[in-house]
Amino acid sequence: MTTTVVRDVPKQLFIGGSWQEAESGRTLSVDDPATGEELCQVADASPADGRRAAEAAVAAQAAWAATPPRVRSEILRRAYDLIIARTEDLALLMTLEMGKPLAEARAEVAYGAEFFRWFSEEAVRVDGGMMTAPDGRNRILVTRQPVGPCLLITPWNFPLAMGTRKIGPAVAAGCTMVLKPAPQTPLTTLALAAILAEAGLPDGVLNVVTTTDAAGVVEPLLRGGQIRKLSFTGSTQVGRILLAQCADTVIRTSMELGGNAPLIVFDDADLDVAVEGTMVAKMRNMGESCCAANRIFVHTSVAEEFASRLAARMAALKVGPGTEPGTDVGPLIDTAGQSKAHDVVQDAVKHGATLLTGGELPAGPGCFYPPTVLTGVTTDAAIMDTEVFGPVAAILTFETEDEAVTAANATEFGLAAYLFTQNLDRALRVAERLESGMIGLNTGLVSNPAAPFGGVKQSGLGREGGRVGIGEFLEYKYLAIPTGA
Repeated sequence: MTTTVVRDVPKQLFIGGSWQEAESGRTLSVDDPATGEELCQVADASPADGRRAAEAAVAAQAAWAATPPRVRSEILRRAYDLIIARTEDLALLMTLEMGKPLAEARAEVAYGAEFFRWFSEEAVRVDGGMMTAPDGRNRILVTRQPVGPCLLITPWNFPLAMGTRKIGPAVAAGCTMVLKPAPQTPLTTLALAAILAEAGLPDGVLNVVTTTDAAGVVEPLLRGGQIRKLSFTGSTQVGRILLAQCADTVIRTSMELGGNAPLIVFDDADLDVAVEGTMVAKMRNMGESCCAANRIFVHTSVAEEFASRLAARMAALKVGPGTEPGTDVGPLIDTAGQSKAHDVVQDAVKHGATLLTGGELPAGPGCFYPPTVLTGVTTDAAIMDTEVFGPVAAILTFETEDEAVTAANATEFGLAAYLFTQNLDRALRVAERLESGMIGLNTGLVSNPAAPFGGVKQSGLGREGGRVGIGEFLEYKYLAIPTGA
């Protein structure tokens, strides 16, 4: 089964509706993080390949923009049905190339497919408006048109959902695309491209370039004048670089960047709910999520009980290859990710933190790291300013609401935040004060295709999903029409 699902995925670049080898003939290795063994080789694009992909997107743009919304809608709906029908193969593919347990991979297939269903419905609801100008001399007609060829850059942690979350609104709006997936997880993206082609997406509308030379491929596209929109999910550090490159040709951008989510547990919280919510917010995808709860602030009156319960839950999780039945925590994406998690744990302990569970770097093979809980974490520990991207929960305490909010906001990031309280007034008051684009109130899960996903401060620009998601791929056009009066 494993060999079959990998073998059946195309390994070439997808340009202009055809599968093509890289011009240089180079390939990149796709490895299983649970074993360190190579799964396969896929084409490794050069800047020249990137230019060919952009040219294909430009050539297809006019015809695609003129395609009726209902046609675009039905393509997305067919793709949704195909994804759902192939849940097991797609889930296994994700587990093999990035490590998440099969149960989580299946959940991602359902979540990712839903973006196609959602935007299939939004495609036929793009509207404008008409009004009479205040002076009565003109009618004001407002329409919305596709922004044009887009460059989509996706990360490795949710390889299917991050693709569908960008492709869905672009297709619905009438934009063509060049998609560059992360080099660690190209197979899911290539499988998704094949599904869209099968669903009837015209040649050149979606072009996929897999590459280890991201800077070499991306920068010429952003500076070349053909790309009119960049949608990027990744680190804040890389986002800053891309924003600078977009400035030359004033490319429209939307970016979902890094996070350092706070999670606040007040003294009146239902601890059963709070512990369960923290497990979701911290351990979804092994903690490899921009929305992961990195800094957990607990009121002193409940801190000991909360920490004890959380440590027991974390210690009970089964660590192992994602393909094995019963696995709760798969490997991290690579050895760099594993080392990063261990380094911040060691640093926290050096600064006075106490390990309740985990914290030991396991012997190989594989990039595993045990679920870890730290208490007594100090504000000068590196973990306070680091997006851990691993199964490490850092607990601090607070006395007052103001203290908790101030500590939660003490970061350059502002993607997600979580709070647990049974006091409605406090919930609304604190939620308004938290500097985050998304708030989980008595829940550890905020992601939903029907909701606007995105952050503030250095966590990004724009929103994906929800009713506003398609707007990131549309421009307003205003027509002034004399009334003849």
